[in-house]
This record gives sequence, structure tokens and C-alpha cells, in this order.
Amino acid sequence: MANGNEKLETFDENGNKVVFEVLDIISVDDVEYAVLLPENSDEETELLVMRLKQDGDEYELEEIEDDDEFNKVAAYIEELEDEIDE
Repeated sequence: MANGNEKLETFDENGNKVVFEVLDIISVDDVEYAVLLPENSDEETELLVMRLKQDGDEYELEEIEDDDEFNKVAAYIEELEDEIDE
């Protein structure tokens, strides 16, 4: 699991460098997902969740395009937040 201090640098569709703080790595149905917070974000910035795909020793981030998959992961994250709040 991520410790909240790890940074991830990637590029957006326009070639601009984007830096994220890795808040956590979760596993849902044996698939790993990264919970990311854009660096320099404000209070209204939403978290970003992306699928992790391992390619040898490297990991790649993939957008979750399937609504059912995204909803399942979002529900899992909400459950985790509820457990933390209790």
C-alpha cells in the first residue's frame, strides 16, 4: 500500500507534465487501482482512480472506461471511507 508520500509523474493528452500524490493502492476483484490526488489541488479537487497495469517491473496507469467497473471501485472506496469514519 502507498504511504501517502509517494509522487507519480505522468503526462496528460496534451503532453503537459502532471504530478499526483499516490494516496493508496487498492485491489478490487484481483485488479489493482491507484487512488491519486493531483498535486497543488484545492479542497474541491476530486480524487482520481486509475487501473494499474504491470508491464514487467514497470506499472502503467489506465483510465477506467467501463461504468460498471468504475462504480464497483467507487463503492469499495466509499466502504473504506465509512470504516475509517467509524
